[in-house]
Amino acid sequence: MRRCLVALLVVLSIVAFSSVTLRILMEDVPETHIIKALLPEFEAKTGIKVEFEIVQYMDMHTKLVPQLMSPECQYHVLQVDNYWAGEFPAAGWLEPLDEYVKRDKFDLSVYLPSMLQMVGYYQGKLYMIPMYNYAMGLIYRKDVLEDENLKRKYREKYGKELSVPRTLEEYVQICEFIQQNTELYGSAMQAQRGDPIVMEWSNFLFALGGDYYDEKWRPRINDEKAIKATELYIRLLKNGAPPGATAFNLDDAFRVMSQGKAFSMISYNWMLAQLNDPEKSKVAGEVALEPMPGGVGLNGGWGWAIPKNSKHKEEAWKFIKWVESFEIAKKRALMGGAPTRFDVFTDEEVVQRYPWYPKVMWLVMYAKPVPEFLYSAQMIEIVGRELSLAAAGEKSIKSALDTAAKELEKLARMAGLLK
Repeated sequence: MRRCLVALLVVLSIVAFSSVTLRILMEDVPETHIIKALLPEFEAKTGIKVEFEIVQYMDMHTKLVPQLMSPECQYHVLQVDNYWAGEFPAAGWLEPLDEYVKRDKFDLSVYLPSMLQMVGYYQGKLYMIPMYNYAMGLIYRKDVLEDENLKRKYREKYGKELSVPRTLEEYVQICEFIQQNTELYGSAMQAQRGDPIVMEWSNFLFALGGDYYDEKWRPRINDEKAIKATELYIRLLKNGAPPGATAFNLDDAFRVMSQGKAFSMISYNWMLAQLNDPEKSKVAGEVALEPMPGGVGLNGGWGWAIPKNSKHKEEAWKFIKWVESFEIAKKRALMGGAPTRFDVFTDEEVVQRYPWYPKVMWLVMYAKPVPEFLYSAQMIEIVGRELSLAAAGEKSIKSALDTAAKELEKLARMAGLLK
C-alpha cells in the first residue's frame, strides 16, 4: 500500500509538471551542448520540457536585461556569467536560493569555495549555483618544446633550455622565438574588442600582480604593473600571433590551435578536452595545460539562477537540482565538461579519462576573477575599448589605461564603493 502511494505521488507530480516548458538562454559553448544532450533524461524523469535558446556570448546580456526588467521574464532559468554576478542580484533581478537549499537539503559543501564566492553568493545571500568554470591557463604543444632542433637553436640564442615558461616575459620570448624559427604562430590570441581581449589580457595583468582596483576601490589599472602587462600583451600580438588576431574571438583562436598552426594559447581550461579530441583537433595528444606563467590567471565561471520575475520558480529549481546532481555533473565531466565540484574533479573515472583535471581544480581554486559589482559589464566594455585602441596604435598604452582608470573610478563612485 505504501509503495503504491509513493508511486501515485510520483505520477501525479509528473502530470502536474508535464504542461511546463522551461526556456533558458545559453551561450554557444561545449558545456551547453553537453547538457542539451542530457535533457531527455530530465524530461523523462519530471515531465518538464526544456528549450535552450543558444546564442553567442556578445548577445546574451542585451537579451537578458530587458527580460529581467519586464513584468515577466520569458527565460525561466538563467545562465549567469561572473561578469553579471554582481549586477543582477544588486538590481534585484534574481530569486534568493537560500530557502530552496535549506528546504531540500541541497549540499553546497561539494563546490569549490572559489566558485561559490564568484558565482554563488552576493553580499552574504545565495543567488546562484555554480554551473561550470572557465579558469584560464597556458595551453601549449608538448611536441614543439621537445623538438631537438628548436631546443638547440634556443640554447644557442639565449643560453638556457627551451621549456615550459615560468614567467610572463619568458612566455612572450618563447612565442616570438617559435614564430621566427618555425612555420607556427607563437600564440593563438583572441584580441577582439570587448570581452575577448579583456579576458586574455587580464591573465597578463594578474600574472604580474596587477589588478583593476585596490582594496579601497581606487583604480589600479594604470599603474606600473598594468602598463608592463599591456606592453607584453601588445608585443606578443605584434610578434607572436596570427595576422588579424585583433579581430579574433575564442572560436577563431581555437580554430588556429586545433589546426596545428600555433604553439600555444592563453585560454579556457576546457579547451584542452576539445584539443585532445582527434575528431576536432589535429594536435590531439600533443597539448598540455599549465598555470599562467608567472602567477595565477583569470578565473571565470557561470552560475544557474532563477529570475525574480519567473512564473516557474519551482520547476526551475527542480531543473537546477537535477543538472547539478552528482550523477549528471559527472556525466557532463566525462563528456568534456568543466566541473565546479570537488567530488567530480577527483572522481576516479573522470580523472582516468582526463588526467589533467586535478591540475584544473588547482587553477580554479587559486585563479582570480575580475571585480564583481553593479557595473562589471560596463567596466569590461571600457577596458576592452581602451585596450583595442592601444593594440591598434591609435592611443599610447599610458593614455589608454589612464582613460580606463578615470572611467573605472566613476563606476566605483556610482556603485558607492569608492572609499
